[in-house]
Amino acid sequence: MEKSLVIVESPAKAKTITKFLGKDFKVLACKGHVRALPSKQGSVEIGDDVVPKYDIIADSKKFLTEISKSLKDCATVYLATDPDREGEAIAWHLVSALKLDKPPRGKAAQHVIKRIAFHEITKDAIAEAIKTPRDIAIDLVDAQQARVVLDYLVGFNLSPFLWKKVRYGLSAGRVQSVSLRLICDRELEIRAFKQDEFWSIEAQLTPQDRQNPFVAQLVHIDGKKLDKLAIPNESEAGLILERLSGASYSVVSVQKKEIRRNPPPPFITSTLQQEASRKLGFSARKTMSIAQKLYEGIDVGTGTTGLITYMRTDSVNLSDTALRDLHDVIVQIYGDDFALKHPRQFAKKSKNAQEAHEAIRPTDARLIPDEIKHALSADEYRLYNLVWKRSLASQMAVALLDSVSIDIVAKKQFTFRATGSTVRFSGFMKLYIEGDDTADEEKKEEGMLPTLDEGQQLDLIELKPEQHFTQPPPRFTEASLVKALEELGIGRPSTYASIISILQDREYVKLIKKRFHPEDIGMIVSDLLVKHFAKYVDYGFTSYMEDRLDQISRGEASWKPAIKEFWQPFIDLIKEKETEVKKADVTTEKTEEVCPDCGKPLLIRLGRYGRFYACSGFPECRHVRNLQNGTGDDASSQPQTTDEICELCGKPLLVKQGRYGTFFGCSGYPACKNIKPLNKPVTLDVACPDCGTGKIMEKKSRRGKIFYSCSNYPKCKFATWDKPLAEACPDCGSAYLVEKITKRYGHTIKCPSETCKYKRTVQAEETEA
Repeated sequence: MEKSLVIVESPAKAKTITKFLGKDFKVLACKGHVRALPSKQGSVEIGDDVVPKYDIIADSKKFLTEISKSLKDCATVYLATDPDREGEAIAWHLVSALKLDKPPRGKAAQHVIKRIAFHEITKDAIAEAIKTPRDIAIDLVDAQQARVVLDYLVGFNLSPFLWKKVRYGLSAGRVQSVSLRLICDRELEIRAFKQDEFWSIEAQLTPQDRQNPFVAQLVHIDGKKLDKLAIPNESEAGLILERLSGASYSVVSVQKKEIRRNPPPPFITSTLQQEASRKLGFSARKTMSIAQKLYEGIDVGTGTTGLITYMRTDSVNLSDTALRDLHDVIVQIYGDDFALKHPRQFAKKSKNAQEAHEAIRPTDARLIPDEIKHALSADEYRLYNLVWKRSLASQMAVALLDSVSIDIVAKKQFTFRATGSTVRFSGFMKLYIEGDDTADEEKKEEGMLPTLDEGQQLDLIELKPEQHFTQPPPRFTEASLVKALEELGIGRPSTYASIISILQDREYVKLIKKRFHPEDIGMIVSDLLVKHFAKYVDYGFTSYMEDRLDQISRGEASWKPAIKEFWQPFIDLIKEKETEVKKADVTTEKTEEVCPDCGKPLLIRLGRYGRFYACSGFPECRHVRNLQNGTGDDASSQPQTTDEICELCGKPLLVKQGRYGTFFGCSGYPACKNIKPLNKPVTLDVACPDCGTGKIMEKKSRRGKIFYSCSNYPKCKFATWDKPLAEACPDCGSAYLVEKITKRYGHTIKCPSETCKYKRTVQAEETEA
């Protein structure tokens, strides 16, 4: 009997599925995309038609060769790639790359091609998928082709424009550039922010038995509600305190109400990334990497099986089987009071959420995190625990809170208000409370209040005025950036991790204390694109293009007309700006200052390591001076204080400006001369090829150029300018490959061995450039 061939994307998935299928099936991995647009000009031809010129990816050839050999003994081919647009497109490319749509040599019968999809890698899910195959969904393939072509057209036309007008090696992307704009727009808001002073007045009160003191805040004067800035300074606060002198305080109203708090829905891709960032400190990329491992399968003692469902989804649905399992586990652990009589349904969040898909949940809710902790790494356990708790909480009873609001009057003119709440029934909150990265820093937790009655007299313990200052909008964290992108309809959650990584790899932004700060080059690129390509970095237009892709995926629009609609105005604008925009106008800014050496005007120029003051009389006059943090402030201004402590003397560290950029320096200087880099070296997940025990670290040279060296330095002297990758060379077996960017060959991945010629270009969908 001839075997059936099952093609999946990853070897780990193939290994897990092989254990579920019998001897009549062979499972092989294609290792992701097998064809892509070459990273060079001319890979998409647009005329009367739109013709993408796909090539087989060099790294995929050996996997395709292995699959082709297996086809000789297989009559049926199951394309079991991921259940999303990318997976559908990979299945479609496999048909072409393996020539499955053509009769095989020496056989009369053509292979039977069946597309199967599953959202969890369990024995039952795989068996059900084999029973219910379908055809490749061409609408999804077309939507993916449209996305790849759009990203290619933007990246391979806008990036060279940046090379000419700003600096070689920069990149722009359809979604990448809009994400950068979000960060830069927020930075401009922060720089333009004017801080206002305001005051509040609190009364610490107690019932006349002197028990259970509590705090109430002044909210009305003479019947007028006080807004946030109503008390502008200490003088005004003092006048109010004088008027309150000798006042008696009595309760005028007590309002009680019940608050019913519902749990959040189970995770989708974006909310998983946000919550893992808030609660676990994971980057979006790390979250998706760990989730992939949990999805593909881990042996927890009963054989290898997937622990969570597919992690790229916009759906908040849960299957009937999952709902029954969650209910049973809730009853088993918490009792009937915490379970629901009928399952809770959630409204879909995405306009294009596919109802057949599921939210991210444990494949078996009975696999309690603490009971399988021994089989998981620390990070795998933490993420699985988060998914498990969120899924259970989504089907637990509502939490009931008793909220109390008490108004207290003084001298008939002043009203103070005290609020408090208590949890009457914890419900889902017993297990899980959603994180919040937008909470007001000055927000005070509500506690319990004493039992009070209307008309009851109170004793004043203290009247306390407090000074406050308005705060600028906060810089984005990974969680808040992902949330903003999702709310604006920009990109797709499955791409957020790579977009965020690209912005950091290009050195457009940097993370400081988990907040995104744009670099000078990022601000300049964003400003250039906003000024000259406003339509293409507009939030609304980018969201519109995502809607167009969704329409294509639903069969409501054709992909080639959508590409043509975008292309002609875009390329016409680039040609116009090629002539109109001068490099000097982008990288040079006039100032009113004059050079102290020769008296000529000073300019602000963009250099390799950021902006700096330079004399307009260059090269005759070579006067230069640093800017502080790229904002235009003189470097002689006071260093910034930090929460960091000097490990040598215990005094605070300051952020100082030096010849080669910013660094931490001790505030005890010159008595203590301790200094250290502002950013700690980044450790890559790559073993040192020389010593084998160290890890490769990303560092900066004295001149600011990035290089890579072993963590065991100085014992191990390994160092390289090219970024090592944790990927073995498929040709010679070298333990690692390197990522290299050159003007001639663009962005490539190659073998470091001088005798091996393996090399591949980085695909457009990987870099958007």
